[in-house]
Order: sequence, then structure tokens, then C-alpha cells
Amino acid sequence: MTVETARLMDQIRRSDAVGHVEKVIKKKRCRRKARILLKRPVPVVSATLQRLYQSCREVFKGPGTVPSPGDVQKLCHILDGMKPEDVGLSRDLQFFNPKDVVEGSSRVSCATIYQCENFSLCIFFLPATAVIPLHNHPEMTVFTKLLLGTMHVKAYDWANPLNCDKLASSSRSRLARIKANRRFKAPCDTSVLYPTSGGNIHEFTAVTPCAVLDVMGPPYSKDDGRDSSYYKETQCGVSSNGEELAKVEDDEDCYGWLEEIEMPKESDMDRIEYLGPRVLDFTT
Repeated sequence: MTVETARLMDQIRRSDAVGHVEKVIKKKRCRRKARILLKRPVPVVSATLQRLYQSCREVFKGPGTVPSPGDVQKLCHILDGMKPEDVGLSRDLQFFNPKDVVEGSSRVSCATIYQCENFSLCIFFLPATAVIPLHNHPEMTVFTKLLLGTMHVKAYDWANPLNCDKLASSSRSRLARIKANRRFKAPCDTSVLYPTSGGNIHEFTAVTPCAVLDVMGPPYSKDDGRDSSYYKETQCGVSSNGEELAKVEDDEDCYGWLEEIEMPKESDMDRIEYLGPRVLDFTT
């Protein structure tokens, strides 16, 4: 049991005396199920979430396809208007208002709202200082909406090796162009990444406790070759195998060297059950 979970359970014991809990999100990882309390009843159906789900069914055509610009704009319009309450969250939830933060104890949780072969809807909960390490999204289009909190995002796209004579084919490090390196504070616009652009390789660092809604199409699937790969930034100079790496700059873009690594321990997440407003699936 993590420190975060133990402290959360202690909060629950003290909160239970109030006796006005209408809905919970249950944490599967613990033998004794920890619960994140919501202070108001959660609606059975959210019209905005249902519209997002229905639009995703129309937009995502399956593996190997990318939404058209018009479809991207349609999903962004829906996501830009989404509020925490549309997925059963509240700014008053104690998770987003901690009294203090324990360094090194932050662990990310993930709740899946809906998933099928063509797309998935997931919420990531990041305590303050928590990190989702640098990772990619193979053959995927991903819409990210920060619902609550402040988060730093660093994102890369692979540089075109045909345009860079300094990229050796034998290198364990690859040259990547920095797409984003800044803080985002909710509410903010939806960001979109594509299979080869838009910041397909990114890292999230929570400045404050955060809730992030991800729409992924298609979702990760190891069986279909869409497993996540992880990377570390290699400083200019020498890579881990002793190879010299050149500093690459031009007038418009910033670059960095990325080296693939084994799955870092920070990428291990708690999977929690989603008990917010449901989507109505009329296809089954």
C-alpha cells in the first residue's frame, strides 16, 4: 500500500462520520478498497460526455486511419467545452485540495470511461509532483483535455533523418524536435497529437493535482503492435553507449536526442473503476 493510499483511507474514515456520500470511485489496487468521495450526486448520464462518445464512434474508423481536419475540429469543440462535472469530478474533491504533499509518494491513477477497438476514453489522476514519463503513441491520434489542475508538458516529434546528416544509423539515440515545453492550467484548449506530428512523444508533470481526459484512437494494443515505448533525454555530448552526439539547432526549431529505455517505475499506474456518468452504448 502506497503512502498516498494510506493517507486517502485515513481521510475516508474521518469523512464517513459526516454520512452524506452519494457516489464513489473505488480503487481496485488495494485489498481494502479506498474511495475518493464526491460531495454531490453524480448524474446517470452527461449530455456532453454522451455527445463526445457518439462523435468518437463516428470519427474513429479503426487502426491505420487518422481523423480528417473537420473531424478533429468537431472533437476539439466538444472537449473544449467539457467541465469536470461532465465526468463526475469536482474542484472541491479533497484530492485536488491536499493540505500537504509528500515528496516521492505520488502515484498516477487511471480510470477508463469506455474502450472499444477503435477508441478509448480515459481519465488520469496525477497528484502534485507525479510524472507520466516520456512515452510515445504508435499509429495513434490522441486528444488531451486538462480538466483540473496545472501541468507541465514536454513533447517531441521525431526529426526527419533525411534532413539531418548528423543522425548516425547506428546510434541508440534519435534526434527529435521539441513540439511543446510549457505549463498548462485548466481550463485550457484541447491538444491533439498525431501518429507522426503534434508531439507524439510526451511527458506530463503535475505542478498541482491534475485530472486529464484522454481520447485515444485507436487505443494501445500490444497484440496489434501499438505498445508504448519509453524514452529518456540524452544531453548533447555523449550517449549512454559512448557515442558523441552533436548539438543541433536552426532558426525556427529546438531539438533534443532521445534514447529508448525500459519501462520506468514511474509509468506503473493504479487502475481504478470509473463510476461517473455513464455513456449509453446502443450498438450492443
